[in-house]
Amino acid sequence: MHDGFYKLDVLELRHQRFDGSWTPRLRRELLVQRDAVAVLPWDPDTDRVLLVEQFRVGALDSGESAWLLEAPAGLLEPGESPEACARRELREECGLEAGRLEPALVYRSSPGGTTECVTVFVAEVRLPEHGGLFATASEQEDIRAHVLPTEEAFERLRRGLVTATTGVIPLLWLELNRARLRALWRPETVPSSSP
Repeated sequence: MHDGFYKLDVLELRHQRFDGSWTPRLRRELLVQRDAVAVLPWDPDTDRVLLVEQFRVGALDSGESAWLLEAPAGLLEPGESPEACARRELREECGLEAGRLEPALVYRSSPGGTTECVTVFVAEVRLPEHGGLFATASEQEDIRAHVLPTEEAFERLRRGLVTATTGVIPLLWLELNRARLRALWRPETVPSSSP
């Protein structure tokens, strides 16, 4: 139907129901997207994260700001692995080189209407004191990087100031797994239990 940056297909299909019967013919629109990566930079030595802020057209009519906070993210290039994409996006969107990458999870952003599948990582990084401005001219990006104490990022999430799934999901994962990840990446800083 439409083939631009994204592809929009119109499907006519039937599927079997849980009771074994079949649905009537259904018409569904499907936004066909390449798979994506979201990668949350975390500095385990200073316990700070980096979030990027950028304009998102999908939030334009939301009544809130269309400039959203999220983890660096991007679409996989043909033949590119999710890990390579994560490292590339960190360089392009915030000028960072990742150490270890911790695979967090994979999610489908809105499977009722899009094929998008996002692989989430947490990246071991050394964060600068402050963020900065970044852009990939060929992609017409305008990105502001924010370096925040991890607890402040969690608080922004709780207050509803982080609403993009590419920010919400990586932050929730880190909140649940930060102690385990610190023990894995910095075992010397984890207090040993007494006998």
